[in-house]
Amino acid sequence: MPERRTPLFDYHVRHAELVRGGGDFLFPLAYTNPVEEHLNTRQNVGMQDLSTMGEVDIKGPGAERLINRLLVNEVRDLLPGQMRYSTMCNAQGGIVDDITVYKFHDEHFMIVTSSAPRKKSARWIAEHAIGHSAYVTDLTGAIALLSVQGPRSRDFLKTVAHDVDFDALKFFHFARGTINETELLISRSGYTGELGYELYVPSEEALGLWEFLLKSGRDFSLRPYGTAAMQSLRIEKALPLAGPDIPDDESRTPFHLGLDRWVRFDKPDFVGREALLRQQEMGVSERWVGLHVESDIPPRAGAAVMSVSDVSPQRRVRKSGARAGEPIEPRTPGGQLGVVTSAARGHSVGRMLALAYVQTTHAFPGAQLMVDVEGEPRPAKVVPTPFFDPAGIRMRAR
Repeated sequence: MPERRTPLFDYHVRHAELVRGGGDFLFPLAYTNPVEEHLNTRQNVGMQDLSTMGEVDIKGPGAERLINRLLVNEVRDLLPGQMRYSTMCNAQGGIVDDITVYKFHDEHFMIVTSSAPRKKSARWIAEHAIGHSAYVTDLTGAIALLSVQGPRSRDFLKTVAHDVDFDALKFFHFARGTINETELLISRSGYTGELGYELYVPSEEALGLWEFLLKSGRDFSLRPYGTAAMQSLRIEKALPLAGPDIPDDESRTPFHLGLDRWVRFDKPDFVGREALLRQQEMGVSERWVGLHVESDIPPRAGAAVMSVSDVSPQRRVRKSGARAGEPIEPRTPGGQLGVVTSAARGHSVGRMLALAYVQTTHAFPGAQLMVDVEGEPRPAKVVPTPFFDPAGIRMRAR
């Protein structure tokens, strides 16, 4: 596949190491140090280029009916200026994508898709629109998405944005505004678990706005952050990512990921409803859980999660190698119970964190497991998620 570049590519290539990621885009891995970028976003203000995500515009008298059929969540009670999280599922209940829907008015909506399945999701929506009196346009190439996150983000944006009442802008609501003469859409949302905002900007004005925000945000310690910090931030909050956590083969359902609380079975019809009802009755054989892993390096995506087959009564010590003198873990791995989907050091919680699909027999908090880390089994324990700020107080920041 050809590589893709966001409107901010010229800035990223000068200031960051680039890596290929979801949707075959080139992503900035880090601008300085991923740990510093993570902690600065938790403490001050961080800014990320999320222009790799897709924006699908849906208009027409049948727009609301179409979206309500495609999403497992309800949208008919949305008011203009509100947004809502949901998954789109296939007829078998498998997740096509997890998305956010924005309502402008009864005949105008926007669906924001994940980066990796962006084109597939846009086609899925367009194909289902046939016969619904709804007109679907993929606007991704025309829109850049800048994410401004952190406890000081509201105070900072108040100094640069016009025509927006930030004190009245509630969580998961959006408004139109202007920054440095650029007209944009500002939503109170994000992917970090912090108070934050996402700015939808015309692509041709994105680079100028990015540089203006960097300069204007110095007094608030605003710094850009890359995908390495994004991963550790979102893993601390156990936020799933399409690709590693929500696989492209559509084999996982909202019940596997714990997203079933957003499935509205009181809706008479939506794609996948019958299959999800059957799964609700039958249950699932594995669940997506959080793990504390006793390791200095993160396990890779796809690493095996295993049971503990034996516990030796004697402790031994390594006699040679770089880890000479360290105790050898007395537990030994048994049969495979699942796989790791994402992992990173949680810099805010001081633990090595992993997210994994694990058989339900071992998916309860406190379950002792083993995880393959670079060919060596390491102890792990199932713990409740999210790992950081479980009540979501920081994100809502009332």
